Amino acid sequence: MSRSLLRILTKIILLETLALGTVLASFPETSAAQLAPASPPVADPNDHRFEAVHEDWTTPALTGSNLKPVRPLLGSTRKGNTYALELLCLQWRWGDPLDVYVIKPKGVDKPPVVLYQYGYPAETDVFRDERWDEAVTKDGFAAVGFVSALTGPRYHDRPMREWFVSELHESLATSAHDVQMIIDYLAARGDLDMNRVGLFAQGAGASIGILASAVDPRIKVLDALDPWGDWPIWMVTSPFVPEEERAAYVKPDFLRKAAALEPIQWLPKVQAKKFRFQQTVFDKNTPAASQEKLRAAVPAGTTVKVYKTPEEYEAVMIGGKQLDWIRNALHSLPAPPPDKTSAGQKTPVSSSQ
Repeated sequence: MSRSLLRILTKIILLETLALGTVLASFPETSAAQLAPASPPVADPNDHRFEAVHEDWTTPALTGSNLKPVRPLLGSTRKGNTYALELLCLQWRWGDPLDVYVIKPKGVDKPPVVLYQYGYPAETDVFRDERWDEAVTKDGFAAVGFVSALTGPRYHDRPMREWFVSELHESLATSAHDVQMIIDYLAARGDLDMNRVGLFAQGAGASIGILASAVDPRIKVLDALDPWGDWPIWMVTSPFVPEEERAAYVKPDFLRKAAALEPIQWLPKVQAKKFRFQQTVFDKNTPAASQEKLRAAVPAGTTVKVYKTPEEYEAVMIGGKQLDWIRNALHSLPAPPPDKTSAGQKTPVSSSQ
């Protein structure tokens, strides 16, 4: 990867800390207690379990794909004062195990659940932070954290020239599929309220969240912050794109593949019962003209919030207030019907030990 790209990514990581640390902005460095990743990022050529798998990268829907989930692998567990954490490895395609963090509040039977997908180039560190875990499970909510394709521990076994943006159609499609497959897994566990599922997503993760919500009505509440989109303009003008690579991303073939996964086209199809669309106009990753197009494409009834300055956005981050909206939205949905199945029934998992 070029030096200029590395400089850009470093800058973006610092800028997106503002959004990534929704409830950690005022905290010092991460706590000492950490968990090791559940699985080493290795694509094993001798792993033949997924030979029959086919995946359609032209749509966020799973209808044209036949992903094959294998038995979940339990990597680690941790019990905090107010929550219990499980680090699991889920997999349904070759060479791409997902570390998924399931954090449940103590003493709550079948809590509503919020999925968290932060944007590229986010890592999984935030999901291992004890203070984040306590904050997101506050008031009886479960939290599920994971990263998108070609991001963090999922970036491996690729030449350095291939990354999230260069493989944009793959990154968006597989990540949207992952959201749905993770919801399948959570539903099979039997210990979460799947009638009240929310998704908080940021940056490229918000683009993925829009795609997933457009094809999966199980996402009842969607909170999308600063989605990327308007690909022809974004590729030409976004400072996130390295100048030495930009020409490759404005070629007709690249834009044709990206067009099938254009958030502007999928926004009107969002099926979430409650949808909040947030933008920080001071974030220059997405050009102002593209931000306006994205904002104009939201369906009727969407809550739209625009932050004009970093100070305005920081004000909603204090004390985790950024999460109040999605919590209130989930609480407003009908409670689940009485569970007639055996209490606490869960999908079996294998121990990595």
